[in-house]
Amino acid sequence: MSFPNVRARRTRQTDPWRRMVRETRLSPDALIYPLFVVPGKGVRHPVSSMPGISQLSVDEAVKDARAVAEAGVPAVLLFAAPEEKDARASAALDPHGLAAAAITAIKSACPSLLVWADVCLCGATDHGHCGHVLPGGAIDNDSSIQTLAQVALNYARAGADAVAPSDMMDGRVQAIRQALDRDGFAMTPIVSYAAKYASSFYGPFREAAESAPAFGDRRSYQMDPANAREAVREVSLDIEEGADLVMVKPAGPYLDIIRRVRETVRVPVVAYQVSGEFSLIKAAAERGWIDERAAVLETLTGIQRAGADLIITYFAPEVARWLRA
Repeated sequence: MSFPNVRARRTRQTDPWRRMVRETRLSPDALIYPLFVVPGKGVRHPVSSMPGISQLSVDEAVKDARAVAEAGVPAVLLFAAPEEKDARASAALDPHGLAAAAITAIKSACPSLLVWADVCLCGATDHGHCGHVLPGGAIDNDSSIQTLAQVALNYARAGADAVAPSDMMDGRVQAIRQALDRDGFAMTPIVSYAAKYASSFYGPFREAAESAPAFGDRRSYQMDPANAREAVREVSLDIEEGADLVMVKPAGPYLDIIRRVRETVRVPVVAYQVSGEFSLIKAAAERGWIDERAAVLETLTGIQRAGADLIITYFAPEVARWLRA
């Protein structure tokens, strides 16, 4: 049958109809909000390239965590930018270091809020790379994953509800899973940045996390933006090694990858709407070129429609309030 018997507009003509037949429904339960922690007390330092986002001391991060929980967002993703940096990422290994202290403080203040701890070396190293650097500048994969496993264990001991390795070293999920299990943290999930691309959309984040590489780039370990089949391979390998959730990063330019991953795996799929995506929307909205709320909801709906079960986004508290209004 065809027109005039078939009229697809019949169920689009009013808002109640559109709501009833809507295929993709955003929910606050699907959102995770990133927090950036820095040393000090009473620190709330605006990130110039990310309007509305600030670097926070632990006490201020606790305040924001409470607000996030009150808005209905179930989880935060924690990044730490310690003052002391060295080649071995000693600050991340310190059981009383900045990240560990922030995890413990937030969990104490907001027991029901899930704290995901980003596991990487870039924020705690003086060279800014995600693994140990060999003479000549190459990244030593195998020694790096042992350190990453110790960092993840440190965060689990501090109270993290999940550890999220973002380094893209080969074998790091297996090393982390083994370390956690040996130390009594068999029930701590691993959220793997499984398909993390070497993207041009990370620039504002590197200001917020103070994690820009001091030399070179990260293309020898992050994925080539031209590759899709490789993403499925990476995700499958991480699941074999023990990942409980897998992530695609960035989200917007990689909707096809989210769809491929969703159709391949049976674990939850997370997508990260990264800093560059956030800042582009903010910049256009500030100039009056787009409607910020409409654009945010449209992009997040597109990410979920592509197959993401969960979305990390800097818009999370605002979106949760919009959806609950």
